Amino acid sequence: MITGKNYIGNTKTANGNKTFKTFNPQKNTENEWTFTEATSADVNKACELAANAFKTYSKVSGAKKAKFLRAIAIEIENLGEELLNVYCLESGLPAGRAAGERGRTLGQLRAFANHVEEGNWVEATIDTAQPDREPLPKVDLRKMNVSLGPVVVFGASNFPLAFSTAGGDTAAALAAGCPVIVKSHPMHAGTGELVSSAIIKAVEKTGMPNGVFSNLNSSGIEVGQELVQNPNVKAVAFTGSLKGGRALYDLAAKRDEPIPVFAEMGSINPVVILPKALENRASEIAKTYAGSITLGTGQFCTNPGLILAIKSEGLTNFVNTLAEEIVNIEPSCMLHPNIAGAYEKNKEKALSQNGIDILAERSENVQPNFAKQVVTTVEGKTFLENETLHHEVFGPYSLVVQCENEAELKEITSTLEGQLTGTVISDDNEISNYVDVIHELENRVGRIIFNGVPTGVEVCPSMLHGGPYPASTDSRFTAVGVDSIKRFVRPFSFQDWPNELLPAALKNENPLGILRIVDGKSTTNKI
Repeated sequence: MITGKNYIGNTKTANGNKTFKTFNPQKNTENEWTFTEATSADVNKACELAANAFKTYSKVSGAKKAKFLRAIAIEIENLGEELLNVYCLESGLPAGRAAGERGRTLGQLRAFANHVEEGNWVEATIDTAQPDREPLPKVDLRKMNVSLGPVVVFGASNFPLAFSTAGGDTAAALAAGCPVIVKSHPMHAGTGELVSSAIIKAVEKTGMPNGVFSNLNSSGIEVGQELVQNPNVKAVAFTGSLKGGRALYDLAAKRDEPIPVFAEMGSINPVVILPKALENRASEIAKTYAGSITLGTGQFCTNPGLILAIKSEGLTNFVNTLAEEIVNIEPSCMLHPNIAGAYEKNKEKALSQNGIDILAERSENVQPNFAKQVVTTVEGKTFLENETLHHEVFGPYSLVVQCENEAELKEITSTLEGQLTGTVISDDNEISNYVDVIHELENRVGRIIFNGVPTGVEVCPSMLHGGPYPASTDSRFTAVGVDSIKRFVRPFSFQDWPNELLPAALKNENPLGILRIVDGKSTTNKI
């Protein structure tokens, strides 16, 4: 049941006077629920509870954290059809997408449960003492990862479950031993409240400390700003626009105690199609990319917004087929009128640039909040001269850049901003003839794809979802997969510490049975 209240730890409250409603983009009308915005007092209380909870939660064993994370997954499942229905009413996304995203959310929680239960994530390293070493004795040093502190997680607009209240950032932070305060996304506050109720049930059933989780509502930016500036907060996780992520990053840097902001932001995800591939299968590639460009109404952070190729008959066939295929796909609903409006504004800005030609655009009228897909093309020289063409148009939009030769293709890849993904389409081993182009692309992306599409992010240990700025604020970390736990920990060393007082991961007996590096060798043995 949706009440429109905030969760301050385990307590539901509605102290504020300001309210808002979520929106049904399919029906183009507000939903029935009214949400109370969190106050400054709510923010302070949630942060104080999180700081107090950290004192005990940071010491909770991996086995108990695993039980907690699995309990969250069970309680989310217990929400049943109500969660899926509210998700659809607030996002305009279809029921199949809702069910699939719920499955991904549950899978992430259970993957992190397995990860912390297994225990190797602490990266225990031990260098034993050598008291007789000359000319100076060697001390005993033992290092492991420890929890960073309370984490603020901002819900993402385009993934109401998998990147929001109990999404990957929350799961990673809780797995690391960090309490979480969620700034719920105002576009799907009802979905967020239902998921929050499931988390709180799991908190209570598994005996986790009050304050290990809070959920705050706000339709504006003030609550988020206050959270980032609160001295009890030690890290921030954000998925969204470059403007929003950079604002939070700058705010965190100006604190008396600066804290890390792990923001995953804009990306146009360049696709390089090599000549042989275009010669052999231009139509096939075009059909595949028409589907990828419009998938989820282009509202994925990995949407292929830029296609690069060298002029040829194959490229002409590709753009002609892409134009034919893209207009045959039925337009679909965007997440919110604001997102639909931003798409139209950014699309018109791109189309107004000199040298841009429209390959295809749905011309007939569509329902409110539905997006008309567009593919455009431009000469390589024009693209190099106009940085506006490098900017993301969030929605079903893509730009084909037609290069004169390999040198121009290389120059363009070398001038691209940081991206989440880069893709190479190649036939007949021709990729080996474009080593310099591929090298330039590798230096600008977090993940490089061969003969595929960038849309779709597998949740597994080998996934890297991040990239050089502005794709993310720190390219060393992923926002997807169990390795994302590393964002919310810090290395910590014990010197000459009594064995009985050491954490279990560093004790001589290795009671957890984890893999450790002892005197330079990987082992699970006792010392």
